[in-house]
Amino acid sequence: MDCKASFEINPTGPNQPIEKGECLDPVLGQWEGVNEFVRQASRGAIDHYNFYSMLIDPMTTCGCCECIAAALPTCNGVMTVGREYAGETPCGMKFTTLAGVMGGGASSPGFVGHSKFNITQKKFITGDGGLLRMVWMPLILKEDIKERLIKRGEELGVPDFYDMIADETVGVTEEEILPFLQEKGHPALSMGPIIGE
Repeated sequence: MDCKASFEINPTGPNQPIEKGECLDPVLGQWEGVNEFVRQASRGAIDHYNFYSMLIDPMTTCGCCECIAAALPTCNGVMTVGREYAGETPCGMKFTTLAGVMGGGASSPGFVGHSKFNITQKKFITGDGGLLRMVWMPLILKEDIKERLIKRGEELGVPDFYDMIADETVGVTEEEILPFLQEKGHPALSMGPIIGE
């Protein structure tokens, strides 16, 4: 509603309506109308992107996102970090570094910016295996969305999924968190390879 009101106030401003158009890829989340808008708005620098993948032509992000997800190949999963967490993460970068690396409107395979509530939405990175790929997040974020994670885990048939997600109390490197994930039987470990899937 805010975007709609902004467009009504300033029709040439930053909030523009976009017709999705024909669905080109329902798994990765790509639409013809969105691609056309992206191509025009980026002056041809980007000609398409996928809403449901952080690995294959992910959507662009500015550094002002709430959270940033990154692939963790050793753990066959993904992590996400919110801007309120200032510590180290298993991808080797703090939030501020991640925002600088993948922000600025670039499509950065292996990374994607998102909101904290986006994590438990049904389409979150479904092109890469979905929420069950989530292997690490800071405790502050994990506790903030605890009820949503529990509910979504139950919907996905993994009622103890919340307890399977590592945080900084377990470790801040892939090598530190992998034994925890193995002990918990994290579903990401039995999925196909995250890189090259």
